[in-house]
Amino acid sequence: MEKQALINMLNRDLADEHAAIIRYLVHGYLEGEDTPLGSSLISISREEMWHMNWLGMIIAQLGGEPNFKPAPYPHDPTSRATMLKSYVEYEEKLIPHYNGEADKVDDSHIMRVLRREAWESAIHARKFQRKLDKLSPEEAAGLPGAESELPKGLLETLKTEVAGKYTEMLQQIRNSWVFQNNELTGWRLMDQAMEKMKQLAHFAEPIAEDGVPPEFKLGKIDTSRAIGMALAKALEDVQEARERHAALKQDTEVQKHSGLVINLDLTIQQEEYQGAELEDWGKGD
Repeated sequence: MEKQALINMLNRDLADEHAAIIRYLVHGYLEGEDTPLGSSLISISREEMWHMNWLGMIIAQLGGEPNFKPAPYPHDPTSRATMLKSYVEYEEKLIPHYNGEADKVDDSHIMRVLRREAWESAIHARKFQRKLDKLSPEEAAGLPGAESELPKGLLETLKTEVAGKYTEMLQQIRNSWVFQNNELTGWRLMDQAMEKMKQLAHFAEPIAEDGVPPEFKLGKIDTSRAIGMALAKALEDVQEARERHAALKQDTEVQKHSGLVINLDLTIQQEEYQGAELEDWGKGD
């Protein structure tokens, strides 16, 4: 297969895996991580993250730019039962899809990745079917979530933070893939991306606990191929976020709901650490 055609094919797969991550993560947050269904959905979303990572690394190794726009995830949101049926159908369709793509490529590593994604899609389909079969009639007919009680202004603030952390996280993931040949920096950037993921959860989980599906809105991704510029942009993002969260900590509405957003101190400390690390790496590059 011609290289650009291969990159395009893998980028479409990347978008599909990205869509699955968001769908299972949002549903899992709404169910609650402390529930059997919620914890299982979040666990499967983490496995999909590995799929996305394998594809993204290959795309970058081929010289392509990873596509971070998630594909649509077709599902019926009428009830838990209809959603889980949609998940089974989605994963089952991926089995012949990935196996068919594996038949088209010559590279043994890419072939193994595609076959493994087909195999794990079959496992996910079976897991979703088991979850569906175990639902009581009341659970099957119902939906996760509760009636929202948070003030609209605070809810919108949390949504804005989710969008910001989501974009920051993807930016660092992208950089870790593109600069993977600089092995230490690549791993460091992925480590920072995982910190962003934790911070994302700090804001997304309270939204879901309030009965509102968190929205993962993608902002602008910087596509610089100069590592110095990428590190400078990452440092700028961290510094802006730290200032924003320090101000948010003093917000009277946030203070009224101090039991909701309980990780602002931790988030600020993480951002201070990330900023110091990025400054040091930038001096070296």
